[in-house]
Amino acid sequence: MKFGTKAIHAGQEPDPTTGAIMTPIYQTSTYVQEAPAQHKGFAYARGKNPTRVALEKCLAALENAKHGLCFSSGMGAADTIIKLLSPGDEVIATDDLYGGTYRMFTKVFAKYGIVFHFVDMHDMAAVQSKLSPKTKMLWIETPTNPMMKIIDIVAFTQLAKAHHLISVVDNTFASPYLQNPLDLGADIVMHSATKYLGGHSDVVMGTLMTNNDALYEQLAFITNSCGPVPGPQDSFLVLRGVKTLHLRMKAHCENGKAVALFLRNHPKVGKVYWPGFEDHPNHDVAKKQMKDFGGMISFTLKSDSFDDATKLAQALRVFSLAESLGGVESLVGHPASMTHASIPKEERIKTGLVDSLLRLSVGVEDMDDLIDDLSQALNQI
Repeated sequence: MKFGTKAIHAGQEPDPTTGAIMTPIYQTSTYVQEAPAQHKGFAYARGKNPTRVALEKCLAALENAKHGLCFSSGMGAADTIIKLLSPGDEVIATDDLYGGTYRMFTKVFAKYGIVFHFVDMHDMAAVQSKLSPKTKMLWIETPTNPMMKIIDIVAFTQLAKAHHLISVVDNTFASPYLQNPLDLGADIVMHSATKYLGGHSDVVMGTLMTNNDALYEQLAFITNSCGPVPGPQDSFLVLRGVKTLHLRMKAHCENGKAVALFLRNHPKVGKVYWPGFEDHPNHDVAKKQMKDFGGMISFTLKSDSFDDATKLAQALRVFSLAESLGGVESLVGHPASMTHASIPKEERIKTGLVDSLLRLSVGVEDMDDLIDDLSQALNQI
């Protein structure tokens, strides 16, 4: 079954009672049992809910996975992964990491004795230098947030297998339409489903997928025990959103390319970070592991001015100044003061995340309107 067909049909059947083509919202906390401990797979909604199960099956199909789990947020999904570890275990993660993930690693789990190393994953030797008998997990984000670094999933999942590490890939920026990390050797793939999977900026959710039965059993146990699950209404919204994922991603990619080219040729723009450029670091890797290059772009101003960056962001009219990404509407963010404010400035600067950097989530509006909006805003600085 091809991707678009899976997005619309996987995990879903007409409601057996009414024939409704859309999966019902099972708004219930508990289920009637025929006898004590005898139930039809549903006992209490923290463990399972039929709407959520349909979504988990659908998302697993999109990532070519055997198993899927959904969570109340992307951070809830990440939290569950780290709970696979024990005090003293070590994690190697990319140095250009979503600020919320960095904050959770350093401010929450570090207190419990888990050690995190943040390394440039363009440098295999640097990663290998951090390996030790205590290393248990490799955390990959590609493309990275916000510098759009491309990490070679095959190379690093092979490294993980050679050292018996759990490999995790945050696939949020690419979506399953553009990239399938499990097919490239990853053990676990995660998404903030709030973003491209939901696609309409109206729901918060996270998801994990795996082909590893043992990992799934552990993750499912933690999920049921700790309870970071989404409600049926949120599950319905993402299930609805996924039905147009393939259509939306085509438009995001087309608009993203046009915006990236416009920015690169503008005299007031400094660096433009978009993996579709042939001179983008690891562009050849992106071509191999991605179907297209997406709608996420970061760029700096030649003035390298914080004031100019904030003035530009506020002057935009079609792009809205807001956190998050992946919705049908275009957004602009200032990572240094918004999504990555929790990362110390000296660490941000090392990765190129300067104060004039702006991040665009290019939506599916008319391409000409997006470029006209950027043009008028740039003319004001």
